[in-house]
Amino acid sequence: MTITAAECDRVLVLQGGGALGSYQAGVVQGLEEAGLQPGWVAGISIGAINAALIAGNPPEKRHEQLDAFWRLVSSAAPAPHAPSNEHLRAYWNEVAATWIAAFGVPGFFTPRVPPAILYPPGAPQAISLYDTAPLRATLEEMVDFDRINSGDMRFSVGAVNVRTGNFAYFDNTHCRIRPEHIMASGALPPGFPPVEIDGEHYWDGGIVSNTPLHYVLDEAGDRNLLIFQVDLFSARGDMPKTLLEAAEREKDIRFSSRTRLNTDVQARLQNAKAALQRLLARLPHDFDGPEDVALLHAFAQENRIAIVQLIYRAKLYEGNSKDYEFSRVTMQEHWRAGLADVRRTLGRCEALALPERPGVATYDLTGDGRPGVNPP
Repeated sequence: MTITAAECDRVLVLQGGGALGSYQAGVVQGLEEAGLQPGWVAGISIGAINAALIAGNPPEKRHEQLDAFWRLVSSAAPAPHAPSNEHLRAYWNEVAATWIAAFGVPGFFTPRVPPAILYPPGAPQAISLYDTAPLRATLEEMVDFDRINSGDMRFSVGAVNVRTGNFAYFDNTHCRIRPEHIMASGALPPGFPPVEIDGEHYWDGGIVSNTPLHYVLDEAGDRNLLIFQVDLFSARGDMPKTLLEAAEREKDIRFSSRTRLNTDVQARLQNAKAALQRLLARLPHDFDGPEDVALLHAFAQENRIAIVQLIYRAKLYEGNSKDYEFSRVTMQEHWRAGLADVRRTLGRCEALALPERPGVATYDLTGDGRPGVNPP
C-alpha cells in the first residue's frame, strides 16, 4: 500500500549550525511552495531559533519573519559585493567572520564589556564571551509564544543540562515553551552563557547531538511520518590539505552528528521494530509469558516513516568560520541553496512515498544529483 505525503504527519527536523541556518529558511520556503506545511518542527541551536520562527507565526507570515530575522542578523558584517575569485572570496569571508567575532550580531549577541576574564570566578559573566540578551528581545518580538503553546503545531527543542550532562527536550506537549527554552538550545559554550530553566542550567544541545532526529523517531508512536531532515554540516568530505582545512573538517564531523550513519542506525532500529511486530502477530493467543510479550509489543511498531535528507554542502571558499560568518551576501547564498535543494528533491516523486510496509526508508539527493534510496 502506497502512503503519500498528504496521508501522513509531516515533520521538519532542523540541525544546528549558526550562520548556515539560512539554508533551512530556504528549505522552508520550498516546502511552503509545494504546500507541505509541517505539523511538527524539532530543532537544535540555530535550528531551534528557526523552529520558533516557524511554529510561532501563522503560515502566511513565516516567510516574512524568517526573512526579517536573517536580514537582521546579517546586517552588521561588511556589505560590499563579495569577490568572484575563490581565493579572494575565502579571504573576504574570513574578514566578515572576524568582524562578527569582534562586534557581535545584531539581534543575537554582543561581546561582553568588560570581557569575561575580568569578572571574578562564579560570576555569570565569567563563563561566556558574549551576552545573548539581544536574542531574547528578538524572540519576544518575532515569535508568538502563545501560538507555540496552543498546540497548533508540535514543537520540540533540545539542550544539555550543564550539571548532569544529560540531554533534555523541551516539547510543547509536555511543558509551556518560553524564550529561555530556545535560548538554551542555542547556548553554545564558551561563546554563549548557559540559560537557567526551572533551577537548572542548560547549554546548546549540539554538544551531545546536533540533530533531533532520534527524539522524533522515539516519539513517533504508531504514526506514519514524512520527515524532512535539514542538516547544516556534511559528514562526508575530502582529505584536508592545510591546517585551516583540517579545522573545518573536524568541525564538520563533530557537528554533522554523523548524519548518514545515525540516520541509517535509526532506520535499522525502526525496521527491526516493525519486523518484531510482524513476528508477535504470529504468536498463539495462549502463548506463555504475557509480561514479556507486553514489553515487546511496547517496543515494536507498525508505522511507516520516510526520511528525506537535505544536507548543506559548503562552497570551496567557506572555511572553519562558516558557522559564524553572518554577512548578507553569504546568508542569501545559503538561503538560495536551501530553496534549490528542496525544489530539486521534491521534483523526484519517490521522495514523497512512504515504505510499502511498516519500517523506514531514507532518501538523499547526493551531490551529483542522483537520489540515494535506502528502503526497509
